Amino acid sequence: MSFGPPPSMYTQSAVNAETQEKRRRRKWLLLPLVAVLVAALGIGGRLLWGGGGTRTHSPVVTGQSRLDVRETVERRPASTTGKMAFRFSVDDMSPGEHYEMPGMWATDKILAKGINKTVVGLSIGTDASPGDERWKLPLDGPICGYTRHVTGENRTAVLFRANDRGGAHCNHVAFFDLDDGREIWETDFPYSKYGNAQGLATGGDDQDTPSVTLAHGTVAVTWGGGTDGYSMDTGRRLWRTTATGSCQDMGAAGGGALLVRQECRHDDAPADSTDAVTYKARKMDPRTGRVLWTYSAAKGIRDLDIPSAKPAVLAVQAGQIGISEMLSLDDKGRNRATIRLQSGTYVGECSYDDYLAIDDCPTIAVGDGQVFLRSKESGDKANSNWIIGFDLATGNTTKKFDSGTGSLLYPVRMSGGRLLALRQTDDHITPSALVALDPRTGRETPYFYYELPQEAELMTMTEYNDILVEDGRLFFGVKKVDGPAKGSPRWVYLVLGIESNAAK
Repeated sequence: MSFGPPPSMYTQSAVNAETQEKRRRRKWLLLPLVAVLVAALGIGGRLLWGGGGTRTHSPVVTGQSRLDVRETVERRPASTTGKMAFRFSVDDMSPGEHYEMPGMWATDKILAKGINKTVVGLSIGTDASPGDERWKLPLDGPICGYTRHVTGENRTAVLFRANDRGGAHCNHVAFFDLDDGREIWETDFPYSKYGNAQGLATGGDDQDTPSVTLAHGTVAVTWGGGTDGYSMDTGRRLWRTTATGSCQDMGAAGGGALLVRQECRHDDAPADSTDAVTYKARKMDPRTGRVLWTYSAAKGIRDLDIPSAKPAVLAVQAGQIGISEMLSLDDKGRNRATIRLQSGTYVGECSYDDYLAIDDCPTIAVGDGQVFLRSKESGDKANSNWIIGFDLATGNTTKKFDSGTGSLLYPVRMSGGRLLALRQTDDHITPSALVALDPRTGRETPYFYYELPQEAELMTMTEYNDILVEDGRLFFGVKKVDGPAKGSPRWVYLVLGIESNAAK
């Protein structure tokens, strides 16, 4: 797999193209599963969908406009038998090759993926390899930031380093259309040197990590020294806020509202003390940049992420490792409830990599007045866990969904008032499933059952892959890919999509 010389890291070389021409084209892989007997799963008739119907486009939540962040509700398929809907793979990578693949988005027709300094769009329903793109959006440098959010008219944004414009800083944002790959606009923004706050060493020419997110009508970019808001339609800068004193804007959460995280450094505390850095979350009007309220986290917090901006839910790390508490805030920014994860009994995970996406928390789902977390695995030979809801007003537990022996449940996202989750098995007998969990009734309903090819089994690991459900399909996509060991060629899945066998 070659993405060619700069500036287009996604253009295959002539040699690679010739090799692909000589290679026999893979046949379309269709994996319909054998009919699954519900009794064999040991979970009874409550898993049946009920009435039939073919898959149609996922409707957006009532009242949403094209400038709102998309919130879709998945409809039940007529068949719970899963089949492969899409595959993007390579089999010609060389030892030592490495590609970053930040960001994955889907519409009803397109699966889009970031690859180094290109975003590619591929037609769903195809068995694709490099060269089969429906469209390509080449950027002038590597992608250095992304948001998982998509607008009602299927647009999103990425950050990139404009290496071809005489600098290596991450200070450009591009807003583009996922259906046709058209760039709506791009612009540059300031950068702040790392440690440029009062009393800190400048750290050379390193910059504070910027971030990008979407809220109504606005693309918001934090860049350390402040936050910029741009019009989705024109790219015109609507507003700019500037961080003051020892605080810096380090990450934004979007969706139904806009929250900006601030890191504040304190010279009067020892550098290695947990009091040396404190955190704030500021709710801002996405159209004007006006600060609506500020929440100051307690001293001793080691990290703070924002799984949901509306309702406002914070994930904080008070101990050495991982999220320790979830904080629910009211519409004035006051603490409504504190949910303690009981030393790892409950597990919440947010994305921790080179890209600053503080609202990318793949196993934390917020909706229906609750936050849903999974428990840690039992560790038994026949593994198990559960998903549990916590009331955002009181912090009390609500519904509990048990995985049963020999499988694990992982939250994916909300779909209206229901929680979509993966039921994963590893016995190679019982299929895995995409299921819907109803917090009001406690019912679990299968969306479809599926099995993954052996080469794709590791794609279910949330810390290394993107997992999304959109328009009746489940997608697994890698966040980075490396070439094989010397002398050990292998077939590598980049994205795999699954849908119901009843999909038209």
